[in-house]
Amino acid sequence: MARPKAEPGDDAAAAFQENMLHLVRSLGLHKPDETPCGHPISVGEAHALLEIAREPGISQNGLVGRLRLEKSTVSRLATMLETRGWVRRLRDQVDGRVVRLHLTQRGIKANSEIAASRRAKFERIFTAVPAAHRRSVADALSLLLEATR
Repeated sequence: MARPKAEPGDDAAAAFQENMLHLVRSLGLHKPDETPCGHPISVGEAHALLEIAREPGISQNGLVGRLRLEKSTVSRLATMLETRGWVRRLRDQVDGRVVRLHLTQRGIKANSEIAASRRAKFERIFTAVPAAHRRSVADALSLLLEATR
């Protein structure tokens, strides 16, 4: 049986896919228990810390929307962060069904350390891009983000 004729963009699409796979691996996003900057927590936990720091008292449901994860996954993340002593879960004073998330002092410190490592890692990556191409890379990344939404 003959192979279907390749479409003109197939080579570019295949190269894009291969590059995305390599990017995920080179950033360490495939490692379940370590952030790309080397911290021994999951990427999900690091993102949850970041969002709770950005909006202290965010509800668990609010975090579901921000992280684009299932309620049960966010509940597990909150439990893990609470177990580490980084997050307090408090019932909302107006609506007792709502659980609000707050960083503890230990959580603030952990988030600060992770944020500093993240900044340093992405600064190294960005400065490794030739200066003449940095704007193009940033613009291409914005387009890619739009396409994923």
